[in-house]
Amino acid sequence: MTGNPLSRRDVVRGAVFLGVGAAAGGLSIAGAPPALAAPDESSVLAVPVPTIASCATWGARSPGSLSVISSSPDKIVIHHTAGANSTTYTQAHAYAMARSIQSFHMDGNGWSDSGQHFTISRGGYIMEGRHNSLARLRAGSGMVVGAHCPGQNDKGIGIENEGTYTSATPPAALYDKLVQFCAYICEQYDIGASRIYGHRDYIATACPGNVLYGMLPQLRTDVAEALAGGGTTPPPAFSTIIDNTTSGRFTASANWLTSSYSAERYGADYRYANPEAISDVAYYKANIPAEGTYRVEAWYPGIAGYNTATPYVVLAKSGSQTVVVDQSTGGGAWRSLGNFTLTAGDKNVVGVSRWSGATGYVVADAVRITRV
Repeated sequence: MTGNPLSRRDVVRGAVFLGVGAAAGGLSIAGAPPALAAPDESSVLAVPVPTIASCATWGARSPGSLSVISSSPDKIVIHHTAGANSTTYTQAHAYAMARSIQSFHMDGNGWSDSGQHFTISRGGYIMEGRHNSLARLRAGSGMVVGAHCPGQNDKGIGIENEGTYTSATPPAALYDKLVQFCAYICEQYDIGASRIYGHRDYIATACPGNVLYGMLPQLRTDVAEALAGGGTTPPPAFSTIIDNTTSGRFTASANWLTSSYSAERYGADYRYANPEAISDVAYYKANIPAEGTYRVEAWYPGIAGYNTATPYVVLAKSGSQTVVVDQSTGGGAWRSLGNFTLTAGDKNVVGVSRWSGATGYVVADAVRITRV
């Protein structure tokens, strides 16, 4: 054999690319050796291959002129759609949202297609945004020039995340798919997890929102761990829910009153307090079995008039990390605060602070901590 041996990634990409071409009836190789079964890509790559709906699958319109270039992207650029934080998490909703974005970009902005390369819905559905993006990603080389970030359209893969994350937190279904998808993009294009940026890193914009932008360091960490840990034995299962009534696991001062007013509460009741610039935190204690990555979620009743900027404090390995949540909406369900590296031990893990610049009651109801 002469020449350099192919890497594992080259072999996998070639098998997948040839499989796609053959299925389309557009590829033949004269004098090729007997066909071998293509390996399962997900069994060879370090990270799982996510399900991605193509433009044809979600019903995209035919695009105008697009430029496909041979150079590969060197970064990922994170966006939010700046639309409603919908509580409809179905596939049908995701596809309708993708069509709406494409129509706005083509008819409103005058672009040739959706500006972003990919879109993730709040229900966790990943969709191709701009035509040809999925084919180039699967091949692991080249890209279609986007229209999502001036100066980076031919260098960065743009991912739109459904919703507005100025003060709200992305739901767990969206964040988990974002981690998985970014890891897959990094694997395919040999992009380092450290090269995940926000839209505002390049132009003056609020995108992707203060909360999501603040989660980018954790996103980089989670993606790096996904890249390093693929194919290993999964971590031991662990999940715990701490309610404000859980004995010995919730502590709060007398300033935190009790209410059962909202039907969106978790359990019998919840705690609430007026916001003030004082150190008065309601804490949730958990016995973390081993150091690792854990998803932290909050449950609260979302009522108009409640605090729009409630600080949740996660006591992570790297130090206290604050996630600001809009408690005036999106209640009655688990809302992801993100994934965090937690150290082992029986200790306070999550707190709800009264130190908010917004008006309206801050609420401490329940949290869920899950090993991922």
